[in-house]
Amino acid sequence: MNWIQNNWFLMVGVTVAAVVILTIIFVKVFKARYLRDRQNEADAILAAAQEKARAMEMAAKDDSLRMMKSSEEELARRRGDLNQEEERLQRRRAELDTRVDKLEQKEAALNKRQSSLDRKANELDKQEAEQVQELERIAQMSRDEAHDELLVFAEKEAQADVARIIRQIENEARQEGEKRAREIVADSIQRVASDHVAEVSTKVVPLPNEEMKGRIVGRNGRNIRAFEQAAGVDVIVDDTPEAVTISCFDSVRREIARRSLERLILDGRIHPAYIEKVLNEEQREMERSLVEAGEEAAYDAGIAGLHHEIIKKMGRLKFRTSYGQNQLAHAVESSKLASVIAAELGANVEVAKLGGFLHDLGKAIDHDTEGTHAQLGAEFAGRYGVNKTVCNIIASHHREVEQDSVEAVIVEAADAISGARPGARREDLEQYIKRLKALEEIANSYKGVEQSYAIQAGREVRIMVKPEDIDDLTATRLARDIARNIEESMQYPGQIKVTVIRETRAVDYAK
Repeated sequence: MNWIQNNWFLMVGVTVAAVVILTIIFVKVFKARYLRDRQNEADAILAAAQEKARAMEMAAKDDSLRMMKSSEEELARRRGDLNQEEERLQRRRAELDTRVDKLEQKEAALNKRQSSLDRKANELDKQEAEQVQELERIAQMSRDEAHDELLVFAEKEAQADVARIIRQIENEARQEGEKRAREIVADSIQRVASDHVAEVSTKVVPLPNEEMKGRIVGRNGRNIRAFEQAAGVDVIVDDTPEAVTISCFDSVRREIARRSLERLILDGRIHPAYIEKVLNEEQREMERSLVEAGEEAAYDAGIAGLHHEIIKKMGRLKFRTSYGQNQLAHAVESSKLASVIAAELGANVEVAKLGGFLHDLGKAIDHDTEGTHAQLGAEFAGRYGVNKTVCNIIASHHREVEQDSVEAVIVEAADAISGARPGARREDLEQYIKRLKALEEIANSYKGVEQSYAIQAGREVRIMVKPEDIDDLTATRLARDIARNIEESMQYPGQIKVTVIRETRAVDYAK
C-alpha cells in the first residue's frame, strides 16, 4: 500500500512534468510557426511595395518622357511662329521702306511743282500790276478815284430802283389790301376760337359749425396732415365761416378729397386711420364713376369698342373744365358736330365722330406728363389700338402737326364751333390779352429782334430777327433763352412753342 502511494505521487509528478515539457514544446513550435508566418507576410508586403515602387518609377519616367516630348513640340511650334512673325516683319519693313521712298519722291515732285507755281504767281502779280498801271494811264485816274466814282454811280442806280420798287409795292398794296385784310381777319377769328384752358383748382366744403374746423385740424394738426398726405391735396382752413377750401391741380384727386371730407364730416369720426380708409373707399368709388361717365359719354356720342383705359381717361374729363365748359360734354358735342359735317361733305363719318370724341383725350393726362394735350392724347390713343388716322386727328386739332386727312380739318372746325358757340365758355378776355402781350414783350426785349407775334391762342410766339445782327447759331441760342425766360416769368397751360425766323432776301428785277 505504501508502494502504491509512493508510485502514485511519482506518476503524478512524471505526468505533470510531461505536461509542462509538452506545453513548452508546443509554445516554442507555435511561436516559431507564428514568427515564420509574420516573416512571410513581411516579405510579401516588401515585395509588393518594391513592385509598386518599380511601377511608379516606370510611370514617372513615362510621364517625364511625355512632358519632355510635349515641351519639345511646343518649343518647335513657337520657334516656327517666331520665324513666321520675323518674316512678316521683314516684309512689312521692306514695304514701309518702299512707301517712304515713294513719299520722298512725291514730296520732291510737290516741292518742284510748288516752286513752279510760286514763279507763275509772281509773274501774274507782276502782270496785274502792269495792267493796273496801264489802266490808270489810259483812264487818267487812280484806283481809289475809280472806286469812288463807281460807288456814286451804283448809289444813284440803287436809289432809282428803290423808288420804282416802292411805287410798285404801293400799287400792289392798294390792289390787294382788301383781300389781304379779309384773310387776316378770318385767320385771327379762327385762331382766337382755338381752345385755351383756365383751370378751377379749388373746391369749398361747407361745415355744419365752426367747431368742425378744430376736429378737421386735430391735435397738433395730425388730422389735417394725414388727410393732405393721403389725398395729395392742400386743405386751407382760414377765417371763412363754416367752410374749408380744398386745393389741387388734379381735378379728380380734388373731387375724391371733397367727397371724403364731406363723408368724414357727416360721420364725425375724424382720425388718421379712418381718414385713410375713407379715402381708399372713395378712390375705388371714383374709379367706378369715371368708367361709368366715360361709357355714358361714348354711348351719347354713338361710339363703341373703345379700350377700357381710354373710356376711363375720358371719364376724367367730367371733372375738367375750360372757361367753364365741361370737357366731357364738349367732347360729345364735338363728336356730334364732326359727324354731321362729315356726312354733309361725304367724308368718313365714323372716323370724324371718333376723332371729335377723343380730340381732347390728352387733357386727362397733361397734368401728369410733360407735353401738349394734343400730343399726349395721340400717343395714348395709339397705345390702345386707335387707328393712325384718328391719332393724327387728335395730334393736329391745334395744328401742332400736319393734318393728313379731311376728317382732321372737320374735327378742328367742330372743336372751334363747340367752344365758340354763345354760352359755351366764360372767357376772361382781359387776362387772355395780357398774356399775349407779355409773350410779345418778352420776345421784343432781346437785342436783334425786329418783330414778334403771339399766335395760336398764345400757344406759339413767332419772332422775326434782323439777319445782319443775328446769325443762325445765335438764332438757336435766342430761341432757347426766350423759352427759358417764359418758363421762369409766366404761368400758362401746356406748352408754348418759340419759333425764331431769320430770313435774308435779295430782290432784283429784269428791265
